Amino acid sequence: MNKNPCSKRRCRDVPECRSFSELLEGDGSTFPAAVPVNVTEDVAVLPYSSGTTGLPKGVVLTNNNIVANLRQIIHKGMLEFNRQEDCLIAQLPFFHIYGMVAVLSNCLRQGVKIVTIPRFEPELYLRVIQDYKVTRVMMVPPIALFLSKHPLVDQYDLSHVKDLMCAAAPMGRNLTMALRDRLNPQSLRQGYGLTETSPVTHLCMEDEFAPGAVGIIIPNTEIKVIHTETEEALGEGQDGEICVRGPQVMKGYLNNPEATAGCIDADGWFHTGDIGHYDDKGYFFIVDRLKELIKYKGLQVAPADLEAVLLGHPGVQDVAVIGLADEEAGEVPKAFVVKKTDDVTEQEIVDYVAGKVAPFKKLRGGVEFVNEIPKSASGKILRRTLRDKSRS
Repeated sequence: MNKNPCSKRRCRDVPECRSFSELLEGDGSTFPAAVPVNVTEDVAVLPYSSGTTGLPKGVVLTNNNIVANLRQIIHKGMLEFNRQEDCLIAQLPFFHIYGMVAVLSNCLRQGVKIVTIPRFEPELYLRVIQDYKVTRVMMVPPIALFLSKHPLVDQYDLSHVKDLMCAAAPMGRNLTMALRDRLNPQSLRQGYGLTETSPVTHLCMEDEFAPGAVGIIIPNTEIKVIHTETEEALGEGQDGEICVRGPQVMKGYLNNPEATAGCIDADGWFHTGDIGHYDDKGYFFIVDRLKELIKYKGLQVAPADLEAVLLGHPGVQDVAVIGLADEEAGEVPKAFVVKKTDDVTEQEIVDYVAGKVAPFKKLRGGVEFVNEIPKSASGKILRRTLRDKSRS
């Protein structure tokens, strides 16, 4: 009996297509006919962009995109692992490009042991790290927040974890320092990339501690920072849109030539929509998403900057910042806060931020206490959900 009739029905109308369940029914003596593959043109995987700021789009990645990115990141000090000694925990979903390439494909390519869990559950997660003596943890900011603040962490032995790497969303300096103080790993770092870049474009080196930085440029990749209005190339320390060119950049969006042309220009530069800058050592810092910047009286306020400040408050467990429409100012920042202690008040939070930021960055939209911050499977804050909540 076919246990997965849906997959067979989906294939019936496609010439020369056989469902996976149909292949399992055979005795292995027959194989599908050889299919010619163009590694630079044919689709290898079709992940979808997160849709945190717009509708999800199919990202066309070729075999060449994926293989090129694996070769770019498997270098000493980047994501080169020890086959005999290293073990990774895989809690990131494999349908997401981070879990698919940086974790699964990367570890399979290097022959490194992976312990998978079906989903993130605090006790299971910590027990697996302890019992399997996991040496490297690749995570997203919500897990970094959990490891740095949750009391349950103290009940488990995580001393063999030597490398903590965070990606998929920025991890601010305060969270980075809190995590280092609690777990004291040999290496604590970040990486940066997008579904459209297969995904990695930047990585921090294992032997350098650069809190707040997402890394240096990986091999065979070009990066430029441009002014968001004039598109003029900017220099060291100047915030602008990050643009990428390299073999890992996608072929385009599935059946969406307009969206493709809107982000890949005539010279092959992919415009990420992320705002950031680089320092004198070549380390890059992501400030926020271009579409998520709050415009207060013409001045730009990055939600991620305020979130990093707020996470430094001892009474804050988690936080997200959005812009609220305002007739006089255009937009004002508002914070959604998950309390760590019950006694923290809205005014205390507002005053705390006001004492640490420029006047135009104050939380003039107020503070709303919530039970949790809505996030995608990859850890990105779903600001659209919070905006809809505010409007309603």
